[in-house]
Amino acid sequence: MISARDIHKRFGHTEVLKGVSLEVGKGDVIAIIGRSGSGKSTFLRCLNHLETIDRGHIDIEGETLASTDAKGAHYATEDEVRRICRKMGMVFQQFNLFPHLTVLQNIIEAPITVKGMARDEIVPKAEELLRKVGLLEKRDNYPSRLSGGQKQRVAIARALAMEPDIMLFDEPTSALDPELTGEVLRTMRELAEERMTMLVVTHEMAFARDVSTRTVFMDGGEIVESGTPADMFSNPQHPRTRAFLDHML
Repeated sequence: MISARDIHKRFGHTEVLKGVSLEVGKGDVIAIIGRSGSGKSTFLRCLNHLETIDRGHIDIEGETLASTDAKGAHYATEDEVRRICRKMGMVFQQFNLFPHLTVLQNIIEAPITVKGMARDEIVPKAEELLRKVGLLEKRDNYPSRLSGGQKQRVAIARALAMEPDIMLFDEPTSALDPELTGEVLRTMRELAEERMTMLVVTHEMAFARDVSTRTVFMDGGEIVESGTPADMFSNPQHPRTRAFLDHML
């Protein structure tokens, strides 16, 4: 589903990604853990072209998004990039809902505008997604009337409305109070049980341990260790992984 090889990215003089490689198979739930500033979110944003890479190769479902030659990284055409990136849904730390649109309008906006779907075609699907995340009764509310956890669940429903094959989550609970985190993680667990391919940058160690099929530890712009959650949490091999987990658990 995703093949990222030797991804390099710098901001000015700071090298943020130092040759990151990761393969993601269909139905995988990959939890990426690590300290703030380790390059986790930047790597995620490189996968769907929110950031451009300096060097490396990115394939999404067998199609090349970015590759590298002697002159550096280059991307597919603009139309191809848009089409390839449409295979991925993204949920951010901040919910990024349109404040002037209702919950339902937030969900149907992209399918109508980007995919050209008819309103009467997408509304039943949007209502089903709201039922799925437990918020159908909020369909006509504006975001200002929702809690943080509810906003994030709407953001998940909005991403799913585009029918992506892959879901990317960038620390989806970091902006939430602890008591609201559970409802978002519950929705993500249900997606994992449905075999949605997911790449999740998270500080929620219980989610990484209990839900992910593979856990990846990043530090200093590199993947330091990768393995099953059972191996990673019970017997981490690298001293940096052990130090991080000792601090977090």
